[in-house]
Amino acid sequence: MPRVLLIEDDPSVREGVELGLRRRGHELRAVETGEAGLGALAEFRPDIVLLDLMLPGMNGVQVCRRIRESSQLPIIMLTARGDDFDVVVGLEAGADDYIVKPARTEVIEARIRAVLRRLAEPAGRSGIEFHGELVVDRAGLSVAKAGERILLAPSELKLLLHLSASPEQVFSRQQLLEYVWEHSYHGDARLVDACVRRLRQKIEDVAGSPRYIQTVRGFGYRFGPLV
Repeated sequence: MPRVLLIEDDPSVREGVELGLRRRGHELRAVETGEAGLGALAEFRPDIVLLDLMLPGMNGVQVCRRIRESSQLPIIMLTARGDDFDVVVGLEAGADDYIVKPARTEVIEARIRAVLRRLAEPAGRSGIEFHGELVVDRAGLSVAKAGERILLAPSELKLLLHLSASPEQVFSRQQLLEYVWEHSYHGDARLVDACVRRLRQKIEDVAGSPRYIQTVRGFGYRFGPLV
């Protein structure tokens, strides 16, 4: 079962999530602050982090950015509100998904499993592909540009694998939500848009003038043109 690091300062939420996931067989470490969470990463070695957005001291956005400096460890943000500002700030910091509190244990576990599958399931064909300076290794689940490896979060990697598997094909935001995030309902397009922005910052020469991931206005995205 996935090892879960829970960083949450609200005792009632922390205890409820901890009890629910432990009952389902997860090994879990629960801490109250961002500083304690960062300290627990090396010692506990979790498979995924559940991270409260509104923490005292070092907040969830700061913790997320610190993790993303050196790790592709999956991160799910926990937020008490689903408004645009909270959600977008968390996603822009590098979170792979978010859950609005309170949430049932089965919902949290389903999101955990969905995020972890992104690390284990290459999209489309296997092999190494060269797209100009961008090299995509589908079997090795790695990406490099100009010889330098690019560290991608699970959602970023799966999105890139999916788009690049079908060059020039246009995918709607809903199609990408269903494939990458496994949100089969009419989901939150902010997940897709925030992930695309983060991905562009990492693989494009100029994020504002994308060479690889093109926006199809009013619909979605495509990969290309190839160079």
